[in-house]
Amino acid sequence: MENTPCYEARTGDVRVLVQTFWLDDQSEPEERRFVWAYRIRVENHGDSAIQLLRRSWHITDGQGRMEHVQGDGVVGEQPVIDADGCFEYMSGAALETPTGFMGGTYHMVQPGTREHFDVSIPSFSLDSPHHPAIFH
Repeated sequence: MENTPCYEARTGDVRVLVQTFWLDDQSEPEERRFVWAYRIRVENHGDSAIQLLRRSWHITDGQGRMEHVQGDGVVGEQPVIDADGCFEYMSGAALETPTGFMGGTYHMVQPGTREHFDVSIPSFSLDSPHHPAIFH
């Protein structure tokens, strides 16, 4: 991943890396709409394939309001990640505050054994240039 700040979590043989990007062209601070993109890379350092079935997000805005978001797969896919392979995708988040953070869990399965397990998504900061101080 590029030379921008990166958040990382490792659960067993799975490593999750996150980078965030402020989207000035999609944000409207005067309308209380602050938008970020994030790139996530899921790396499988294990000996067998894994599949990402579901995701659970915990999103907290600058006022401390928390939202829980759950759903199947990511970006419309339930990717199978081969041994020593990776899957990367881009998504986004919008808040009513100029700062916040999010993190969560991927719910995975090992197709060969049907063993289910969870993988941590690192908590990452969402900070806009419209916020006077960064607290995260």
